[in-house]
Amino acid sequence: MRVLLAGGGTAGHINPALAIAGFIKQKKPDTEFLFVGNKGGMEETLVPQAGYNMKFIVISGFNRKLSPKGLVDNVKTVKRTITSSIDAKKIIKEFKPDICIGTGGYVSGPVIRAAAKLGVKTVIHEQNAYPGITNKMLAKEVDKVMLAVPDAKKHFDKKADFAVTGNPVRSKILTANREEARAKLGVDERPVVLSFGGSLGARKINEGVADLIARSGLDGRYQHIHAYGKYGKWFPDLLKEKGCDLEKADNLDIREFINDMDVCMAAADLVICRAGAITLSEIQALGKPAILIPSPNVAENHQYHNAMALVNAGAADIIEEKDLTGRLLMQKADNMLSNPEKLAEYAKNARKTAITDANERIYSVIKGVLGLV
Repeated sequence: MRVLLAGGGTAGHINPALAIAGFIKQKKPDTEFLFVGNKGGMEETLVPQAGYNMKFIVISGFNRKLSPKGLVDNVKTVKRTITSSIDAKKIIKEFKPDICIGTGGYVSGPVIRAAAKLGVKTVIHEQNAYPGITNKMLAKEVDKVMLAVPDAKKHFDKKADFAVTGNPVRSKILTANREEARAKLGVDERPVVLSFGGSLGARKINEGVADLIARSGLDGRYQHIHAYGKYGKWFPDLLKEKGCDLEKADNLDIREFINDMDVCMAAADLVICRAGAITLSEIQALGKPAILIPSPNVAENHQYHNAMALVNAGAADIIEEKDLTGRLLMQKADNMLSNPEKLAEYAKNARKTAITDANERIYSVIKGVLGLV
């Protein structure tokens, strides 16, 4: 079997593609893969690191600002739309895939559209509750639209053919154990709060959790693991300004990155984070109560819609970034952690919404489209 995957721009589009490829490889080791990415995107690093062959096209989105620079950018985008379609057709004709899989991002548009026009079987996977513009445009042209969240269906053309598969979740997350994780981290029975804003860090989240962390450093109420990210190196100094001595507070674990997210999340009683699709799938799989702070700086405000899918299911609470203050965050965290019954209800509802067999569902859709079932 020959499989071509297209997706990129952010880890949220790339990692699902890598997970899908990994599962197919596990099931059919002789499968040949080719990834198509956007030159300069994160996929340029992540895909080769995972050991897959890759080819590139150049594509960009339209600049919505009415400015001289915006007009220049849009002229470039029009040209790239034409050249990327030509390049995509050439790559597909050379590789001769049995199926093309798109996981979102600008790059998947010309590739999946070209594949459909050439008569190649095509499927797309949408990770978010509110779909990206590329997947919305492709939905009518592909053989199957795979959804992570049932709520997403209402935003697509009704004529598209849907399957709810969930988002691929890493096996380490699925097998993580709370007691083992807490023992590994050396934490006691006090509540454990986990907070993070992504690998680069999120200034608003860092500022928002600072009061909660500083208070725990002084009164020892909670144990707290926080990752401040690449651009948050100022964060320990902020805690110091708030009277928190990290060297003396052994209940605080403050780091730049979290490299053992499966352990930290399994150990946590409450998670405070953004509302990226893959992160939420991991929270659901582990049944973790969460306070979600969606990023407002993403396409179609999709993180807000992701968060509300969990909030409406009684599985999480939300603070929009414009409303975020240290005081409000402390109030919500205290309300949740001081009410074990409410916390257990959040956890139960989070697990209810989880799809833990997403890899199997996605593989089953692919086989169905190829007539292998």
